[in-house]
Amino acid sequence: MGLIADFEKTIGKFKLDIHLATGDDSLSLLGASGCGKSMTLKCIAGIERPDKGRIELNGVTLFDSEKGIDLPPQERRVGYLFQEGALFPNMTILDNVICGIREKLPRREKEKTAREMLAKMHISDTERRRPDSLSGGQQQRAALARILVGKPEILLLDEPFSALDAHLRFELERVVSEAIRDIGKPAIFVSHNRDEAYRITDRIAIMNNGSIEIEGDRHSIFADPQTVYAARMTGCKNLASVDYGQGDGSFVSGSEDKRTVPLSAARVRVPAWGMELEVPNTSKTRSAGMPEGITAIGIRMHDIRLGPAERNQFVCKVEEEIENPFSYTVMLRPAGPTEGTECLGMELDKPTWESARAETITIHIPPENVLLLRE
Repeated sequence: MGLIADFEKTIGKFKLDIHLATGDDSLSLLGASGCGKSMTLKCIAGIERPDKGRIELNGVTLFDSEKGIDLPPQERRVGYLFQEGALFPNMTILDNVICGIREKLPRREKEKTAREMLAKMHISDTERRRPDSLSGGQQQRAALARILVGKPEILLLDEPFSALDAHLRFELERVVSEAIRDIGKPAIFVSHNRDEAYRITDRIAIMNNGSIEIEGDRHSIFADPQTVYAARMTGCKNLASVDYGQGDGSFVSGSEDKRTVPLSAARVRVPAWGMELEVPNTSKTRSAGMPEGITAIGIRMHDIRLGPAERNQFVCKVEEEIENPFSYTVMLRPAGPTEGTECLGMELDKPTWESARAETITIHIPPENVLLLRE
């Protein structure tokens, strides 16, 4: 059955307006800080109360403003993993996990269940220790163990890796991914890290200013983010407004360039880069002009190719090269008149760029790699 969340909450000038439905799959809420991701989880968990709306989990109504239903957090069977584990500091790790067990069982059975879960989290050796003696990663594993022994109907993960270093983040990410698969219930993971969201969950919802801008399976969100904001959140660095002609002979300008020089329905002018580009070759763009509302394009840095091609070929000056641990980011400006134009970024692995390095290079941009975007 899954989760149905349809509610609003206003805090000062900020309005949260959520329309969300999930099955037994996992979903990431991906967005910039302050867009309402954590508040959404808190409303589902019962920590915060929406102003109006309805929240239903596996057929059970958790909140309904019209019917006056507002179950307290302890009755919602929600497993909530905070940014910090929120363990009881005066208890051992074993006792912390035992506190998560809902059933009335003898102490010996509770200890057995708790120890089995600690073993699953690979922290059995911490059971007699207190939280302040554990690393951040161990604390999060213990907090997750406490949640899972309670057999929650949904797992809510609020940026659980934010306080960890890169190595611990990767380790805990694998633990969380396994827990999500094992629980077989809805899971919502909050993050502003596109890579974590992509690796951990089946679906991604891009949140912007209190609402969900676009939602879909992770592959489709990255392949076609649809909006400038979603493209930016999924890591697209090359973004620019465009002008283009429509199939009916009209002209659309998404930039300040209002010239009406004719363009075919499958080409765009990018004033910021001083380029004209052929866009994806689909019947929709060929016969009827651009999809409605397109004002910009995006090109991912790894989608710019070295060398000549029949379409979208450009000679560019290398303005700057930025060395990353395993790659180079190369900033390019199309050769010719450059005043007022912006650079594009291209990313290449180190051996490729080191063998091709030059002051001027030829590149091409496959039309199918051009993202068509709305504001």
